[in-house]
Amino acid sequence: MANQFGHGFITNIMLIAKHFGLPPDQAWYGAGDHVEGLVLPERFRGTEVEELTTLLRKKVIWHQPGTLDKEDARDVLSTLNRLVVAVDRELGIADADIGEYK
Repeated sequence: MANQFGHGFITNIMLIAKHFGLPPDQAWYGAGDHVEGLVLPERFRGTEVEELTTLLRKKVIWHQPGTLDKEDARDVLSTLNRLVVAVDRELGIADADIGEYK
């Protein structure tokens, strides 16, 4: 049976990121659904990617909507940025960077 809220690694990172493109008070509702389908590929086990994926899961799941929405959303976005750079580095892009204009 297909996962209603997405299933995969990059797929679910993208779905989570879409939530955090919304205003902070709207970003949280439903974001946790995409964390459930977030699957870490075996090649990233034991790497910074795994650490940041675990951190992302915790930040999204542990957040209580309505409490520190703005601050926690900013923290999730920072973690997402760090995660995608770590993925690029693991894939061989040594100078991966999110750039100045994010």
